[in-house]
Order: sequence, then structure tokens, then C-alpha cells
Amino acid sequence: MMLNDNLQINAAGHLAIGGADTIALAEEFGTPLYVMDEDKIRQVCRMYKSSIETCYGGNGLPLFASKAFCCKEICRIMNEEGMGLDVVSGGELYTAMQAGFPAKRIQFHGNNKTQDEISYALSCGIGHFVVDNLSELELLDETAGEKHCHVDILLRIKPGIDAHTHQFIRTGQIDSKFGFALETGEAMDAAKAAIHAKNLTLTGVHCHIGSQIFEIQPFELAAKVMLGFIRDVRAETGVELQELNLGGGFGIKYVENDQPVPYDRYMELVSNAVHMCCNEYDLTAPKIYIEPGRSIVGEAGLTLYKIGSVKQIPNIRTYVSIDGGMTDNPRYILYQSQYEAVVANKANESADFEVTIAGRCCESGDLIQEGAKIQRCIPGDILAVLSTGAYNYSMASNYNRVPRPAVVFVKDGAPRLAVRRESYEDLIRNDI
Repeated sequence: MMLNDNLQINAAGHLAIGGADTIALAEEFGTPLYVMDEDKIRQVCRMYKSSIETCYGGNGLPLFASKAFCCKEICRIMNEEGMGLDVVSGGELYTAMQAGFPAKRIQFHGNNKTQDEISYALSCGIGHFVVDNLSELELLDETAGEKHCHVDILLRIKPGIDAHTHQFIRTGQIDSKFGFALETGEAMDAAKAAIHAKNLTLTGVHCHIGSQIFEIQPFELAAKVMLGFIRDVRAETGVELQELNLGGGFGIKYVENDQPVPYDRYMELVSNAVHMCCNEYDLTAPKIYIEPGRSIVGEAGLTLYKIGSVKQIPNIRTYVSIDGGMTDNPRYILYQSQYEAVVANKANESADFEVTIAGRCCESGDLIQEGAKIQRCIPGDILAVLSTGAYNYSMASNYNRVPRPAVVFVKDGAPRLAVRRESYEDLIRNDI
């Protein structure tokens, strides 16, 4: 049984993704290679869009969190699916604009947007800024005034929710670099300042409680807290905010033991909490935004590597070394993230070989997985690491001057190149 429903074992005994033979992909495009299943991506987008229709009467929009995976092709796909975009840098915004994505469906996040980024986003006519702090609020108001424009904003609020995830990816508690705290009165002060800003319109609030979350209750609680804040803002200012962004962070299946909540079930239960609070507080139901990223692209992707050596240390461990590593997937060295791997050309064989998958970088911590159970392998075999569609390509680096891999999209079993493999010439392009 394969980890995800878009993976198969074909008649040759090879691993296939979206109907495409991974061994053929490795031969045609080389390794390491990111492979993305476009049909899977579109399927999840349509589920979120459908859930907005069902749960909120269409009064909402899912925004793809482009930090999870950003390139021109994914922006084109998101546009075709009628999604919005969440960007967190000038570079992500520029990528979206170059792909022809409508600026009005983009929200710009980040805890330290630069003057240049703010100016560029205003020039693009971006839909919303998600304002993180008072310094940004003042800078944005001043810059918009200089440009003789007006912009809609949301305030990022820390709802004080413990998301039960890795400490590096929890973002909703009071001790976080992101957003305004409720407990200190900072959030209310920010709302009042935003309402009185000359060139800004405060349309709503935003929260994000963390990433890779499997429970629904923290999301329900966050919705209740945020609607309570909207009620309090109305009581103190007379202004009823009309938009609520509930963020993302929905967990995916990295290994067999992971049991993510079906995303449409999450949407249903959180919408129940939203409607209940609106009735209790006598609020007009706000327009709802959500920001799925990992859940759209994570399980849709895998990474292919060529095995270079198999090194057995008796009574210690066996290292299987690959032609990639922390340069294309830094999540294990950062978070000890769990993955499943398959020897793609032997996918129909038993996975009873316990190994440590080692990267090629000059770092002892450059590992992809320890204690992994894979098929017996030899140098030259192709290893597939599963569920790598999110935060792999987007976090890739050139450490050790290693070129970043190519990205291939597969649709109806047919591959197409979306991002070219970097060359050595690319590595020195900006050197003087």
C-alpha cells in the first residue's frame, strides 16, 4: 500500500506518481529531481473552493501559502483554479506578478516588510497587507500617502493558542515574533491606530497558530477568539470588521502513522464555530480567508535521488548516500522531520532494509532520515523520498555550491519541466 493515493507501483515494479514512471523521469530529467503531481494539486484546491461554497455560502477565498512552494508555474495553476495567494516577500510577489497572477487576490504577510517591498506591493495594487506591528502600520500609511493610494489591511493577531507542534513552527502564542498580542492590549491599540490611519482601511484581522497540526480544536478555538476580538473592536470603536483570515497549518501525511483530519471536515467544524459565534455576538458573518500551503502541495510532491554508495558499519548502522541532501531538503536537520522513502526501481520488493539516508554535503548532520525501512539497494538505484512538495524546493540552498534541482510537473501521466536545473554558471552569475 502506498503512502499517498497519487502513488502507484506499475507493471515494471517501479514507483509511479500521477501515472508517470519515476525511473523514466530520473532518466529524462536527471537527479536530484522534484516531481509535482498537478492533478493532485488541483484536486485539493477544488476541495477548498467547494468547502468555502458549502460552509460559508461562497463568502470567502482560499489563499495558497506560496512560501510552501513558489515558482511561476504554481502561481499559474493557482490562478486557473481561482485561488488567492499569500506572499511573504518581494520575491514571492514578483514571481506571482511575472506569472500574471491578479494582484487584488494577493495578501502580503511578514513581520519585517522592507520599505522597498511595501513600495513595490503598493505599485502592484495588491489586495491586502497583513500588518504585523505598529512600525509597519506607520510606514505603510506614510508610503501609501506618498503614492497617493489607499490600501486595505488586516491586522495579524496572536490568539494565544498552543498548536501542539514543533516549537519552531508555532506562531499563535504570545511569545512569537509575529503579530499583535491580545493579552497586553496591544491588538486593540493597533486596531484603533489603523482605524484612524489616513491612507489605510482596516477591513479585518488575521491569525495563524502554527503548522502541521492534526487537531481541529485549536482551529475552532482560534476562530472563537478572533470573533471575540471583532466583537470587542466594535464595542470600543463602533467599527465592525468584515473580514477574517484564519490562516493555515493543516497537517499532511508524511509517514504511515500520521492521521491528518480530512480538510473538508476541518472546514465544516470550524465554520460551525464561526456561525455560532456570529449568532452569539450579533455579528455579520465576515468574509473568510484560509491559507493552506503544505496541504495543497506537500503530498503532491516527491524527490528523486540516485544512490551513490551503501556503507555498512557493523553493529552500528548502514548509510545510504544520495546525490542530494540538506541543500534540497533541510527539514530533517531543522526539525527532525519524518519521511518515508522507496527504492523506486524496486518498489514491488519488501522494505526490510533499515538505513540512514545521508546527504552529500560536508556536514555530519546532513541526513534525510534515520532508521528508514527501504528495499535492498545498490549504487545506481533511484531513491524516492515521499511527501516533499512543501518546504523543500522553497527552502533549498546552494550550500557547498551545490546547484538546486529541477522541478517537473506531471499531469495525466505526462511530465513537463517547470524549473530548470541550476548550472555551475548559475552559481557564479552574481560573483564579481
